[in-house]
Amino acid sequence: MRQMKASPMHTWVEAAARALGARLAIVAGDEQWTYRRLDSVSSSFASHLASSGVRPGDRVVVMTANRPEFVVAINAISKLGATSVLISPAWKSLECEHAFELTDPVYAVGDAESSALLCEHLGGRRVTDVDDDAGTATAGSGTAGSEAGDVPLARRVDPGSDAVFVFSSGTTGMPKAVRHTHRSLAVATSHWCAALGLGPADRFQIATPPSHILGLLNLLAAASAGATVRLHRRFDLDEVLHRISTERMTLEMAVAPIALAMANHPDLERYDLSSLRYIMWGATPVTQSVAETVTRRSGVRWLPAYGASELPVIAVNPVHDPSHWRLDSAGLAPSGVSLRVADLENGDVLGAGGVGEIQARSRSLMAGYLPADADEDAFVDGWYRTGDVGWLEKDGWVHITDRSKEMIKVSGFQVAPAEIESVLLGHPSVVDCAVFGVPDDRSGELPVAAVQLDPINPVSSGELERLVADSLATYKRVSRVVIVDTIPRLPSGKVLRRSLREQWTGGSASFES
Repeated sequence: MRQMKASPMHTWVEAAARALGARLAIVAGDEQWTYRRLDSVSSSFASHLASSGVRPGDRVVVMTANRPEFVVAINAISKLGATSVLISPAWKSLECEHAFELTDPVYAVGDAESSALLCEHLGGRRVTDVDDDAGTATAGSGTAGSEAGDVPLARRVDPGSDAVFVFSSGTTGMPKAVRHTHRSLAVATSHWCAALGLGPADRFQIATPPSHILGLLNLLAAASAGATVRLHRRFDLDEVLHRISTERMTLEMAVAPIALAMANHPDLERYDLSSLRYIMWGATPVTQSVAETVTRRSGVRWLPAYGASELPVIAVNPVHDPSHWRLDSAGLAPSGVSLRVADLENGDVLGAGGVGEIQARSRSLMAGYLPADADEDAFVDGWYRTGDVGWLEKDGWVHITDRSKEMIKVSGFQVAPAEIESVLLGHPSVVDCAVFGVPDDRSGELPVAAVQLDPINPVSSGELERLVADSLATYKRVSRVVIVDTIPRLPSGKVLRRSLREQWTGGSASFES
C-alpha cells in the first residue's frame, strides 16, 4: 500500500480505513481494532481535544503504555495540526519536569499509571485519562467509541510542521527532544516499510515502548502498509513466543536484551516459530554468538538494521535477498540516505575502511533538537553526527563498532567496549555484560567489565579476564571483571554505562569481584 511521501501522519490510517476497512489494525489482549474503527475513534478523540482547547501548533503530551489508545491519541493530535510529545511511561517526576520545560505542552493524554504525574505538571483540567469513564468514552476503549465517530472539521496540515517529539536516550545527560516533521516521518516510514518488506498480509508484535522511535516507527509502518500489529503493555518472552506460534506472526523485532533472553530460554525449541520470515535486530550492534545461538535453536535468521531517534533508518540488510544477509554488518543505506565516516580526532572525511564517526544526511533527518543550542554539536556541514564509531566497505556496507562517547582511550589507543563484550558473551556462563572505562593515572582509562552470570553455571572473574587477554590485544585487556545481578539498560537495549561507571567510582557495594 503506497502513501504520498509528504502526507501528514494521520492520513496513513485514513487511507488504510478507506482501502482496507475491516482489516485488523491492532490486537491488544482480547481487543481487536479494525482500521475503520481506529480512524473513526481517532476523529472522535480529535473532537474531544479540540473541545478541550487544543489548537493547531499546540503541543500535547502522550504518556501511556503500549495500547490502542496511544495510536488513537497521536492520530487525533495530528488531525488537529498539533504536535505529540511522546514521554516514556517509565519516567518519573524529575524526567517529566525536564520534558515539560523543554516542550511547553498545553495538554496531556495519559492512563491510570501516568495521569496523576501529568496532573501534577499540568493540572487536572488539561489531562485526559483514557482509563477513567470520560477518557474511555472519547478514546474508544472496550465497547465504547463506535465506528461512527464524530469527525472534526477538516483542515490542511502542513507536511513541514512538527508531527512528534521523541526523546534521545540520555546516556550522557538529560534527554533532548528530537523534532520530527510530518515530512521527515513520512520518509522514515517509507524507508522502514521497505526495510521490513512490509505488506498488508504481515503480522508482527510491538513490545518496545511506543514513545521510543522504534516503537513509534513500527506503528507508523504498520498503518502505512496496512499490516496488523499485536501490542504488549509489557514484555514477556513466553507470551511473545506463544503469539508467534499461535497467531503465525510473520516477523519479529528484538533488541539486545530480548535476543539474549531468547538465546538463553530453556524451552525455545518448544515454540513453533516457522511462520517468521526473520527476526529484526536493532538499537545495538549484533552480538554474533547470541544471534547464531537463536538461529541454531529456532531455525529463524536475523535481519540487522541500524537507526537513531534523529534519523530513524540509517542502514538495513536487503530484506528481499536473504543470501546477502550479514550478522557482521548493519547493512546498506536505504535510497535517499547518504553516509560518510569522519576521523575522530580532526574530522577529516575518511575513505573505505577508515574507522571514525559515522555521519549521515537524508530527508528523514530530524528538524532539530530542543533545546535548540544542542543542534550546534549535532551537525557538521549539513551532516548529522551519529556519535557512532564504525567504517564503510567500498560497496557501502556499514560496520558499527561503538559509540564515540563510550570509546575507552587506553594509552592513546581507542578501545571499543562492544569488542570486549562480544568476547565475554561467547562464554557459556555469561548471560549479559557491559564494558566501561574508568580513570587511571598511568593509562588515562582502563576497561572494566560488569558481568551477569548464569547462576547454575558460574565462572570466576579471573577466568573471564584471561579469556579477554587471550582473545584481544594487550591494551584491550580488562583491568577487572565484576559480577553484578543485572546490567542496567534502556528499553531500547542500550547499556547505561554511565550508571555502571558511577557505581564503580562511588565504590558501590553492588559490585563483587
